[in-house]
Amino acid sequence: MNAENPFQAHINRYTSDLARMTSEFDWAPVHELAAEFLDCWKEGRQVFICGNGGSAANAIHIVNDCLYGISKVSGKAMKCQALPANQAVVTCLANDIGYENIYATQLSVLANPGDVLLVLSGSGNSPNILEALKTAKEKGVKSYGILGYSGGKAKEMADTPIHFEIDDMQISEDLQMVVAHIVTQWLYENKHEVLGGVE
Repeated sequence: MNAENPFQAHINRYTSDLARMTSEFDWAPVHELAAEFLDCWKEGRQVFICGNGGSAANAIHIVNDCLYGISKVSGKAMKCQALPANQAVVTCLANDIGYENIYATQLSVLANPGDVLLVLSGSGNSPNILEALKTAKEKGVKSYGILGYSGGKAKEMADTPIHFEIDDMQISEDLQMVVAHIVTQWLYENKHEVLGGVE
């Protein structure tokens, strides 16, 4: 009998880990995130999303879905910003006051009490994520975190942590988008609660 193809074995391990995380997960905090996003949409409250590396790219992706995909009606979607998206702002703040402040400083200017922050982090220990969570609390901004590994310090700092306990950065980043796509697809399916008869 031929030995299992090494790449197929890798595929099997990866997909098995991803399936295990979704099948065994307690989805209650995702219910809360979805309800919060729907209320933000109804009430015109802002949502801010941030992360580093692949998580920064995911933040930008999620904002795209919230700004257009959930409604597909011009001017009728959620007020949502990806804090990693403006390279001029990010590099200015990193250069002048330190990389750990690139998100907190934006929040200190842009956020209002009642707004929402969603942080995306594998480790949950990135200094700029922790500073953002600290600023959110100071500003009266509700915070959520989609986290991997142990959840890090962010697990304790976020008002509602969504924690997938897996020591794999790529699967952690996959799960960020799984959660986001579940929520944004549900928002689209329930857009009538915000838009009424507007199509």
